[in-house]
Amino acid sequence: MGGIAIVVGLGLAIAVIVASQKVPATRVPGVIAALIIVVMSVLFSSLRYVGESDVGIVVKNAMGPQLPPGKIIATAGEMGAQAAVLPPGWHLWYWPVIFDVETVRIIQIQDGQIGLITTTDGKPLPTGVIYAPEWSEEEFQGMLNAEYFLTDGGGYKGPQASVLTPGKHRLNTRLYNVKIVPITDIEKATVGVVKSNVGEAVTDILEGGIVERGQRGIWRQPLLPQKYYLHSEALQVTVVSTEAQVVRYTKAAASGEESEITVRSADGFTFPVDVRVEYEIKPENAATVVARFSGNLQLLADRLNSAVRAIFRNNAETVKALDYVQQRSRQESQSLAMLAQEMIKVGLTITAVRIGDVGDEQTLGTLLKTQTDREIARQEQATFQEQQRAAEQKKALTRTEQEAEEERRLATARYEVQIAEQDKDRRIIQATAEAEAIRIRAEAQAEAYRVVAMQIGPGNAALLELLKIVGEGGINITPRVMVVGGGNGGTAGSSATTALIGTMLDTMLSRSEVPAGESERTQR
Repeated sequence: MGGIAIVVGLGLAIAVIVASQKVPATRVPGVIAALIIVVMSVLFSSLRYVGESDVGIVVKNAMGPQLPPGKIIATAGEMGAQAAVLPPGWHLWYWPVIFDVETVRIIQIQDGQIGLITTTDGKPLPTGVIYAPEWSEEEFQGMLNAEYFLTDGGGYKGPQASVLTPGKHRLNTRLYNVKIVPITDIEKATVGVVKSNVGEAVTDILEGGIVERGQRGIWRQPLLPQKYYLHSEALQVTVVSTEAQVVRYTKAAASGEESEITVRSADGFTFPVDVRVEYEIKPENAATVVARFSGNLQLLADRLNSAVRAIFRNNAETVKALDYVQQRSRQESQSLAMLAQEMIKVGLTITAVRIGDVGDEQTLGTLLKTQTDREIARQEQATFQEQQRAAEQKKALTRTEQEAEEERRLATARYEVQIAEQDKDRRIIQATAEAEAIRIRAEAQAEAYRVVAMQIGPGNAALLELLKIVGEGGINITPRVMVVGGGNGGTAGSSATTALIGTMLDTMLSRSEVPAGESERTQR
């Protein structure tokens, strides 16, 4: 743009001078105008424009000292790419030929991304250091200023541990090379084990090169599920699953499963065993797993496979085949304890060992049939013994019931005897009471009769008693009185008494001769 302005200005100035030479009066003004045009064209040629989304990179081609050896970016007016950049807008005094101004797009980091920075100039990295130390949050913006980075900041040349986070960054691309990569995302049920290539180098390193966070080596404390703005090359992250895992050792091994385990017992039987091993990697042990296997899960699987087979084979050598079949739970717990002790050394936590099928028809068929027959015989014997015990118990129960019945009868008899004795005593008491009552009534009647006889005489007293009897018995005495009413000289009282007695006797006799049925009807 600056060269075009000069060419246009010179052409216009020449045109003005040529035109003014034709009129003598305009020669001087024409020259002045041409000079003004040339000055203005030269002035406008130094004008440069930088867009809003651009950065102006200035390269000085002349009128300056040479850069020191090894330097790439000028910070003190040397010739070459300048550290200072041009912000958006118009800028003067950047003359053509002396300066070149390049416009580049600003660096934009999207969400979920980071920018890895490598600088082309700066102090050499110390020996043994791969990445320049990370800048603090307060100094980070100064780091992105090329002038500060190369002067007061004392920045190092090469890969930087600090990264660009999401946003727009105006950088001098002659100094900063930016590689955009995804952020580190540790998902659920996983942890991130960091192998740091930056930080303090320590000599007191734990087994496997494990160090504390911030030091150079494998960090003991892993990254928990979260998103991190980490330099994925300076801090190499190995993602380790913390979910429960299952390894199956089966005869019909499917994809991802191991073949069954073949063992030999103490009595010489060789037979297969189906096994399921459950394990997990706890977060605090993830660094050990990475240190031992470098994140290679196949190496981890090989180590587990070798330990499982060895332990099961060793355990089987100490027991007989039949005991192995019958003591499955014992074999599970024993194998679990041994396998857990062995695998915790490499960071693996064994949570369960399950034994499925033990042997088959071909390897243990005869032994199992013998055991089955023996068990059936034992069960039959136990059943017979149980039946015997039941019969004896029933016999004892029957005897007890008979004894109880005899006891009941004896008790009943004792109660009946007591009741009879009490009844006898009651009747004696009643009879005695009745006799005493009769005696008392008889004495009372005799005394009453004696008193009456003394008053009216014995004959009259007897007649009075007879009349009571006649009245109480409803005896008809009229006919007999009439018959005897004209007796032959007997006294009237005696005759009447005799007649009355006779009538009474006739009535009593006639009543005794009436049939029972008729008597009842008559009474009714």
